[in-house]
Order: sequence, then structure tokens, then C-alpha cells
Amino acid sequence: MNDSTEPEIGVGPWPGGEAAWPDDPRYDRQLLAEGDRRNVVDRFRYWTKAAIVEQLDRERHPFEIAVENWQHDFNIGSIVRSANAYGAEAVHIVGNKRWNRRGAMVTDRYQHVHHHPEVDGFVARMRERGLAIVAVDNVPGSVPLEATPLPRDCVLVFGQEGPGVSPEVLAAADLCVAITQYGSTRSINVGAAASATMYAWVLQHVHGWRLPQQ
Repeated sequence: MNDSTEPEIGVGPWPGGEAAWPDDPRYDRQLLAEGDRRNVVDRFRYWTKAAIVEQLDRERHPFEIAVENWQHDFNIGSIVRSANAYGAEAVHIVGNKRWNRRGAMVTDRYQHVHHHPEVDGFVARMRERGLAIVAVDNVPGSVPLEATPLPRDCVLVFGQEGPGVSPEVLAAADLCVAITQYGSTRSINVGAAASATMYAWVLQHVHGWRLPQQ
């Protein structure tokens, strides 16, 4: 027996037919009738996109993400996906407006994504909003992420895969952190670094994880 069929994602039509549909405006009637195969957690099954975004807006955390996009970095999609998973308030694309959305797995539909053509404009906007700018890169002068308190209200900035964070962002940053590595490679993938840094913020500010020296 060759059972190579992959299980279907999501759920089928609402059990019991139309007569059993919930009387709740958050539910999408088409999804109730046809099933919901979207990449969403179970609590949002059958909800409209607008209802999901509205609920997430009530729950988002006060940190944001910025990614420099000067060379059309294909990692941006995965970073947007992680930002959604960790409840980031917003994602900022600095540089080229176009980016490869494939890695986002349509999570950009539920995530606020803003564009800034130049670093200066991005920095000015963050200053206006009172957000600390935290660059993430293993450059001279950076401090270990695992031993550093992250500001609660901040924007975590990631550079291109390879070149890293630009000199302009480093000059404007209030803090620069690096993820300590133990192998032979000089750096880790920027998408992985972004996920690790977001999780560090969540540990500190959501779960109350205290750093060793505190």
C-alpha cells in the first residue's frame, strides 16, 4: 500500500450545515460553507481576514522589526512570518519597496508592513514615535544578545544577508546586539537571527525572563 497522500491543512465546512453556523460577524460565510484551509491557528478558523487583524491589533507586542532591502533579500518573507508569529507590532522595509513574499506564507496579510525608501526617513520616524533603534549584527562594539536587556518599546533592525546592517543604521542605533556563536561560521542566516532576537524580546518582556546579572 502506497499512502503518499499528505493530510489536508485546516478544516472542512462547518459541521451541521448552514443551520448550525455561528451567529457571529467575525465568521466568513464562504469559509463556513467551503472550509478553511488557510495558514492560521485554530482559534481563527473561519474568521474573516479583517476580524483576525482586528483581534491581533489588540494583542500585538510593543516591538517592531525593520529589514534593510537594498539587494532584494529573499529572507524578508521569513522574517515577516516570524514577526507575525511573535506578535510584532509592525514590520518596516527600508530601501527597495518590492520584496519576495513567498517566504511570508501569506502572513503579510495579517501583519502591518510599512516602507521607507531611505534610512534617514526611517530613523526620523522611529525617533518621532519614541522607539529605541536596536541593530542586530556581529560587528565590533556589539554586545551579547543573551546578556543584554532589550528596550520594551523598540525596533529591531536587520541588514542584508552578507553585508549585514548598513553603516547608516549602525550610526543611528541606540544599541547593537549580536547572537553569540560557537561554531566555525562567521554568521548565521538573517532569518534565523531575526527569529532568535524576537524570541529573546518575548522571553524578557512577556515571560519575565531575567538575565543572569540582574
